Amino acid sequence: MGKFLSDFKEFAMKGNVIDMAVGVIIGGAFGKIVSSLVNDIIMPLVTLCTGGDGYRNLKYVIREGSAATADGVAAMEEVAINYGTFIMNIVDFFIIALSIFVALRVIMKFKKKEEEAPAAPAEPTAEEKLLTEIRDILKNQEK
Repeated sequence: MGKFLSDFKEFAMKGNVIDMAVGVIIGGAFGKIVSSLVNDIIMPLVTLCTGGDGYRNLKYVIREGSAATADGVAAMEEVAINYGTFIMNIVDFFIIALSIFVALRVIMKFKKKEEEAPAAPAEPTAEEKLLTEIRDILKNQEK
């Protein structure tokens, strides 16, 4: 049991796992923000522009529902294809996909600039320094 816990601790403390956990948490919060943007701002404007009575009411009814009877018999539920909600979810998806695409492009540009930046020349090794000194001494002796 002790080996299992130490292995789990080692796994959980790796940088990639922690980065992924932070990404999931931020992604969840970002998803809520985008959903609010779509639900509370974009779709009401779409509804206003289309002159409809609300995107949530956009549906194709397959079977009408019936009200409950006085003696408590269960009512038959309405069966409908809610395409208004589906459209809202598509808009939500495209906004998230576009945001991820833009973020990845920015990250890739920064990585590309790092790769293009010339690396500092490596310092000569001790052997190269010694050979350079010997060369310089020999040149001075010839003069």
